[in-house]
Formats: sequence, C-alpha cells, structure tokens
Amino acid sequence: MAPSGGEHWALRLIGKTNAPCSCVLPVACPKLVATYNKETFGGLCSITAVSMDPHHPHLITDCLIHIFTFLKEEDLISVSSVCKEWHKAAETSWLWRRMCLQRWSFCNLAVMRSEQVWHSWKRYFLRRAHLEMKMTEGRSGGYTCKSLRGHTGRVVGLVYLQGNSAQHPGIWNNSTTVCSASTDGTVRAWDVQNGELLWCSPVQSPLTGILSDEQHEVVITADSTGLIKTWKGQTGQEVASYSTASPHCTLLQYNINNDWFLTVGTSQGSVCTLADSALTNKSSTMVCDTFKVNILLVSPDKKWIVAGTKDNDDISPKVIYTESLISPTMDEDPLCQFVPVSGCQAAVFIPTQPARLAIIHCSEGQRNKALTVFDVNIKKTKYKSEIQVQQVESFPLTLNTWSPNIFLEARDSNCLVLAAGQELWVYSLKGALLASFKEHIMPISSICVDSFRVVTASQDLSLRVLTWKNDRDHGLTLESRYHLLGGSHTMSRGFTHVTCDYSSIVASVEGKDGKDVLKAYSFTS
Repeated sequence: MAPSGGEHWALRLIGKTNAPCSCVLPVACPKLVATYNKETFGGLCSITAVSMDPHHPHLITDCLIHIFTFLKEEDLISVSSVCKEWHKAAETSWLWRRMCLQRWSFCNLAVMRSEQVWHSWKRYFLRRAHLEMKMTEGRSGGYTCKSLRGHTGRVVGLVYLQGNSAQHPGIWNNSTTVCSASTDGTVRAWDVQNGELLWCSPVQSPLTGILSDEQHEVVITADSTGLIKTWKGQTGQEVASYSTASPHCTLLQYNINNDWFLTVGTSQGSVCTLADSALTNKSSTMVCDTFKVNILLVSPDKKWIVAGTKDNDDISPKVIYTESLISPTMDEDPLCQFVPVSGCQAAVFIPTQPARLAIIHCSEGQRNKALTVFDVNIKKTKYKSEIQVQQVESFPLTLNTWSPNIFLEARDSNCLVLAAGQELWVYSLKGALLASFKEHIMPISSICVDSFRVVTASQDLSLRVLTWKNDRDHGLTLESRYHLLGGSHTMSRGFTHVTCDYSSIVASVEGKDGKDVLKAYSFTS
C-alpha cells in the first residue's frame, strides 16, 4: 500500500532502555509499523507513523544506517525489502564489514578476492555464516566424506600441508592438502576435497612421525632408524636428510626471524637442533638420560623450548632458552631450568601468552594428577642470565578413569581442553570446570582443537564434534553437536588420529587387515 495523496510516511523511533536514539525513518506503508516494532526491532523502540518532508534524503540514510547497526543479519536482510531508501541503507558495505568484524574479530582482506573478483562484505558474511551453520549442524548433505586408500601399513600421523585457517578461510576456492605417514615407509599427499592422491614418496624404513611447515610448504618425517627427511610439499621430492640413530624421534619445527629450525627429541633422552633446508646440525643437549623425549614444545614468543619424558614419574621437564640451541656458545652448556614438577603426562603453551605453560603431572603419588600453570621468563644481570619458572595456578584433577593417553590443548588465555579415557573436560586456568562430556563408548585416541570447534577421535569408530560458544554466565564453553562415523567394525578397529582445518576434518581409521584408511570430511559454503 503506497502513500496516498502525495503523502510521505515515516517511522518515528523513540528509544527505550537499549534503543539507539530518537529519529524518523521513511516507510512505504504505515501498516508495517507494528510488524517491524515487534519482530525486527524486538520492542526496543516505540514506533509510530508520521508524515515528513522528504527533502533531506542523506539525513534519512544516515539515521537508517545507525539504527540498522542494532539488527541481526536476518533482520537486516528483511528490512532491505521495505523500500528503496531502506534497501540502500541495508546494503551499505560498512554495515556488513562491521558485522564481520564483530563475529570473527579479524578478517583478512585477501579472502575478499577469488578468481580476480572482489566480493562484497555482505556476500562474504552470508557465505561464511552459511558454511559455519553447516559445520555446526553436521547434517547429511552439508558435507562430503571421501575414503583415501593407498597405505599398506599403519598411519602414524596426519598434517595439513595446505589448509584453511580462521584468518584465511578459503570460502570461495576451497583447496586443501593433507599429508600422511605410514609404517609402510611412504608419505602421501592427498587432495581432501576430491579424495585424490597427489604424490607418494619412495618407500623407506617404517615411518614414526610427520610434521609440516605450511609457510614454506615443507613436510618433515622421521623413520624407525632415526633418519630425518624433508620433502617438497608440491612435488614430494626429497630435499635433505639427517641421521639421529634414534628409533623414536619427536619433531618440533619453528621459524625465528624468517630462519627455519627443527628440534628433534631422541630415544636416548637428548634434543638436537637442525637449521635451514640442508638440516645443518646446530646443537645437541641431554634432557632426560636413557628415557625418550616425547614432550617437545615451543613457546608462542619462540624464546623457550620445553622438553621432557612421560616415561618416568621422577623426572622433571626442562625449559631451554631457544637462543642456546640455535646459536650455541663454545664450551658453554645451553641455558636451561627444570620445571618444579615431576611425572609430566601432558603439556601445552597458552597460545595468547608469550610463555605461559600448563602441565599435567603426578601429585601425591602416581594415581593422583594435578594441573599447574607456570610463567617462564629470563632475568639478566651484568654477569649472568637466569631462567625463572614461576607458578601461576595449580589445582587437582579428578580423573575418573585410568588412561595411558592424556591429551591437553589450550583454546585461548583461559580455556584448557583435557581428554582421558572416554571423557572430555574444559577447565579455566583457575581450575573451574566449565564443561564435561562422556559421549564415546571407547577411549579417545586423538583430539583436535581450534578457534571454532573441538573434534575427538575414538576407538569406537566415531568422531565427536563440539563447537565453542559464549555463555552469558560462564563465558567461553563447549557445546556438543554431532557424530561423524568412520565405517564398519567388521573392517576397522577405530580412529587413531584426527586433524582439522577451518572447513575440513581428516582422520585415520585402523584397518583389521593392517591397511589404514583416511576419512576426509569437507564442508562447503
């Protein structure tokens, strides 16, 4: 119903408690007033129809844009169909850019472009929100599942070589590459979306570990003879090799000021540090004599390496000054300090802090566990430098199950994710239990944590997907969403590893015939 007799109608919005302001908005028909007051503005404003002078359209548009900042995306789309003025205001790029930044905090401008086309902020928001809805609901048709076959042995690790992150989600052209290492002695690179094998390395001794550097597109492997190799991610061509003579190696790769480093923990209890693409040996130091190093971490500020073992309850992990490993001084031992706990079971650095370390360790006997948080820093004087490991928090853990594998990951400055047996817990750094789940019927074998979700893999042949949410009373917590199944127990024993990027999940399934299979789940916008 258009205005009759040449009249111009408007909505007068009189702000209530949380309303933006008192202003006048044009509308095609006064009968829409009640509908938009109740459904669109949620009763935040008192709206009445009045006549107005339409000779200052720029004032009308500015006022509309201000009011529309209080709307959700579905309401913004609804009001854009009222009339030309409302449509023009609702399509303002600034509104949709603001909405993107409110929801995702950071949006890389590079994601706005695909195939030489620049996309609008509105299109970016709607497409990414639709993708996240699919990833949250996990409904049939919202994702594809590919079985990646080719390995003739056990898969010992999975890494993304080219993945999508929350900062660069790849919602226009979704191309993801995952590499897998196996006891069959091969590394294989897979196109996750198409389920195709991209390349396979020559056969060597059974592999024991794999790592990737996405920035330089390099894959790093270790085999059962202690041979470390690097491979070109694009072609699978071998770049360099280095022998540690260790049947078990733990790998840690990091970059400092554009320089490439690899620190390797060995079965003999030492860590050696290699540099650049030629794997040049920079240093070697003993951490836990005769016990293998299977805890190896680097702090977010890259100043500290934490090395330790899970195999002896009397040994404490060490904090080592990274500079001592990559630029050792002749005739001087690396600058290091023991962490004042023993029996380390799992450890993680808090990603939003320079060097805040969380450790699960034995407490008052082997059966009791505690979680302690430390800050690591260095105190320098004129004559010496001293590492300080200061306790920040500590609290007991009530693990209701005994498990040889305890997994610990950190979400942000105040969320720790812990898994053991069939259970999953979310703790704050002060020890408050934020959430707990027991949804698997067999032990959890692997977990993956990112800014959007947590994925747990289990020997019950299922993946459980949980997403983060902000609770009004408890802050950030987890919400359980859905299962992804891995096949039949007649052919398989369960999931062994899981990894994920922003829009895909890849997991390995242990085959009863000794040939493991990868399951790749891809969500598309």
